[in-house]
Amino acid sequence: MVQLTLPKNSKITEGQSFKAPADAKKTRTFRVYRWNPDDKKNPRLDSYEIDMSKCGPMVLDALIYIKNEVDPTLTFRRSCREGVCGSCAMNIDGTNTLACTKHLDDVKGDVKITPLPHLPVMKDLVPDLSMPYAQYATIEPWMKTQSSPPSREHLQSATDANILNGEDGHGPAACILCFCCSTSCPSYWWNGDRFLGPAILLQAYRWLADTRDEAAGERLDQLEDPFRLYRCHTIMNCTNTCPKGLNPAKAIAEIKKLMVARKA
Repeated sequence: MVQLTLPKNSKITEGQSFKAPADAKKTRTFRVYRWNPDDKKNPRLDSYEIDMSKCGPMVLDALIYIKNEVDPTLTFRRSCREGVCGSCAMNIDGTNTLACTKHLDDVKGDVKITPLPHLPVMKDLVPDLSMPYAQYATIEPWMKTQSSPPSREHLQSATDANILNGEDGHGPAACILCFCCSTSCPSYWWNGDRFLGPAILLQAYRWLADTRDEAAGERLDQLEDPFRLYRCHTIMNCTNTCPKGLNPAKAIAEIKKLMVARKA
């Protein structure tokens, strides 16, 4: 039988425990992943007991409270607080999502918070997104045309715009590149250096579906590869975890259909 062991200093240990003030009436415990590349120690889970009467309703509110009032060494990304920027993507209660839109009432018991899985960790809850961003650049995410530019902006019909935006607002153009989907995909875990992953393929489809773009053939040529596109096995983790309610799996299927159609 194969014996597998974790790399040195990778096993998560029990960390520090921070208690709420004695006069706190309603408390809740947050177990937060901590790792500092400078101290050469194992990652750990620190426990923070928070007085919820002094904290907002979202997971991000709790993290901000912890950093401001309890432990200023805690590191995480955040920006818009409205589910628009994707900065605060992390794994909460076992699911990849956005801390700013995850309501604490949706989590039962202690709140466990870790970084997005299967990415190198820079510090605490901050993953290294160098690889996904480099992959994003490969699809050339901008409009490419060969015809003469119009005298004003490129216009679309409402029908064409709905292909991108979705009639319900859940079209591919709504992707905020939080990478919750890619980091929930087993195919991306094992082949992340060659498989583009759900987030990037959703973005690729966004440009293939744009009626103003004139480089569909070139874009499909770039995706015609055993790994870039075809490592997707339609497990649906990406669609199930998307905090914006998008469907990356469907977008990937649409790209595959375009591949078949141009060979017919």
